[in-house]
Amino acid sequence: MLVDSHAHLLSLEDPVDAVSRAADEGVGKIISIGTGLESSLATIELSRKYRGVYVSVGIHPHSASTFSEEMMREFERLAEDPKVVAIGETGLDYHYMNSPKEDQIRSFEAHMELAKRHCLPFVVHVRDAEEELLSMLRGTNLGQNPGVIHCFSGDYETAKRYLDLGFFISFSGIVTFKRAEEVRDAAAKIPIERLLYETDSPYLAPVPQRGKSNEPRNVVYVAKLISELRGLPLEEFTQVVFENVTELFPKVQKDKNGLI
Repeated sequence: MLVDSHAHLLSLEDPVDAVSRAADEGVGKIISIGTGLESSLATIELSRKYRGVYVSVGIHPHSASTFSEEMMREFERLAEDPKVVAIGETGLDYHYMNSPKEDQIRSFEAHMELAKRHCLPFVVHVRDAEEELLSMLRGTNLGQNPGVIHCFSGDYETAKRYLDLGFFISFSGIVTFKRAEEVRDAAAKIPIERLLYETDSPYLAPVPQRGKSNEPRNVVYVAKLISELRGLPLEEFTQVVFENVTELFPKVQKDKNGLI
C-alpha cells in the first residue's frame, strides 16, 4: 500500500478528485498538512469524508508571525481529534524569511512542546537554517520517534545528524530530479526503518510529472525510484514504509481498507 506522508490537499485545485485519483493509483493513506489554524480546521473537516486521510495541524514557518497563545490553545484542542496524527509543519525557513527569525523560533518551540504534551510526532520544515534547528533539537528533551524531517533535500551526512536524534527522513519528488545526486545517495543509504516518502503536493512534482501541479497519486514515482535505489521490489519496499508510517504516527490505522 502506498502512503503519501505529506500533502497539502486544500492547496489542490480539486481535493476530492485528487483523493479519488490517488485511491485509483493504490494510495491507501494520506497525511494532509495544515499550515495555519484555518487550514488545519478545514483539513480536519475534509479528512472526515475519507477513511484513509489524516491530518497534521500547525503553523508553517512562513506564517510564524501569526503565532499567538490563543491560536496554540486551539491547536491544543485539535490535537485530541482522532484524525490528527501529528503537529506541524513547523520549523525554520531562513531562505524566504516570510516571518522574522524570532517569530519562527518561538513558534517552533511552542509546536515541539505541544507535540510532547500530546505524545504526537512533529513534522519539521527546514531551509537554510540547518545548524540553528539542529541546535534547538539537541537542546530539547526529545522522546522516542520525535518526528520527521519532511522533504529532505540534503546529503547522507546531514541525514545522519537527524537520525541520531531519532527522526525519520521523508523524501519528496526532489529525489527524482536530475541534479539531486546527494539526495538519492541519502535515500539509498539511510536505515530503511527510518525512511518515508511524500509528494508535498501541490509542489515538487516528481519526474516524469515535473513542472505540473503535484498530487498524491504521484507518490508512486517517488516510491519506485527509491525502491530501485535500494534494490527492493516495489511491493516489499512500500510495505516497509507503511509500517514506518504507522510506527511514527500511531493514530494512523494499520488496516489496508483503502483511502476512500
